[in-house]
Amino acid sequence: MQKILIVEDAQINRELLREILQDEYMVEMAEDGEEALEKLRQCETQMAAVLLDLQMPRMDGFCVIEEMGKNGWIGKIPVLVISGEYTVEAENRCFEMGVSDFIHKPFVDSIVRKRVRNAIELFACKNQLEQRVEEQEQTLREQYRIIQAQEEKLREEKPFNRLMMEYRAAIMEVETRLKVLNGEFSQEYNRNPFESIKSRLKSPASIYEKLGRKGFPETVESIRDNLTDVAGIRVICSFPDDIYRLAHLLTRQDDILLIREKDYIKEPKPNGYRSLHLIVDVPIFLSNEKKYMKAEVQFRTIAMDFWASLEHKLKYKKNVNNTDEIEIQLKACADSIGALDYQMQEIRNKIDSSRGT
Repeated sequence: MQKILIVEDAQINRELLREILQDEYMVEMAEDGEEALEKLRQCETQMAAVLLDLQMPRMDGFCVIEEMGKNGWIGKIPVLVISGEYTVEAENRCFEMGVSDFIHKPFVDSIVRKRVRNAIELFACKNQLEQRVEEQEQTLREQYRIIQAQEEKLREEKPFNRLMMEYRAAIMEVETRLKVLNGEFSQEYNRNPFESIKSRLKSPASIYEKLGRKGFPETVESIRDNLTDVAGIRVICSFPDDIYRLAHLLTRQDDILLIREKDYIKEPKPNGYRSLHLIVDVPIFLSNEKKYMKAEVQFRTIAMDFWASLEHKLKYKKNVNNTDEIEIQLKACADSIGALDYQMQEIRNKIDSSRGT
């Protein structure tokens, strides 16, 4: 049986509460706050709940709650205040100090038993949840430590560093070809098919995490064989037709091989995301050889790139309130952006037609 402590200076109230609760709990009793604290010191870990009167000689209930807080007991043992007619201010003060509930006089057997049982069960669930969270945090810390160690190991390995150099070369190759196309369009048609290019090389920690998540070996060869997004290029275009035109011009070059295409413009993701993704094999030219490297090229409009950066913050930022509501708003914005991109494209086409271009 679980042990509870009744702290009440009036003997009749102590006896009444013991009579109500003794069939379900081992009942300890104290006449005042000092005796209560002494009993808590002796059997803190065994105590399932404290029923506490506020008005007592020598040390009142508020002082007991304060001392329990100092000793860290208030977060481990539920306190139910035995109350007569107290003010709202007094009850608010009790809740602010960590009290779980109130048992009002005169005592009603069924209500007393239910309030005590509920308080004990809620605290047990709370403590189990906190323990589980702590265990999960410890697991995550250990996983992060392992990833960091693996990252440092990868950074020190010459084959890994050479592979990263080759991926950087692939990024430069794609960027150069896109910039050449941009220059040609600027010369021939007096406009540019894209606004900007952004590139990134996947970090060692991200590489290691993805290999583990996908169940691939954690080797340099495995990176080359199994990952297609180590080298990433994002191309920001003004209009959807520029995306398709530029992607076509890039992939029809005879030494660039298209491995896979995902068109999220024609078939948006459920969250509203729109983009054209290409996985390509790109030739790089080293001092003694030519070899192909995989790269991921993403094409987005300006508006969708702005949307994606906001959606990324929601996805990776912790402790964001109203996420469901925000996701609905983002989906509506994505749909509006998709429609707006084509409306702006139509206006541009009318302007170009009127100029004879």
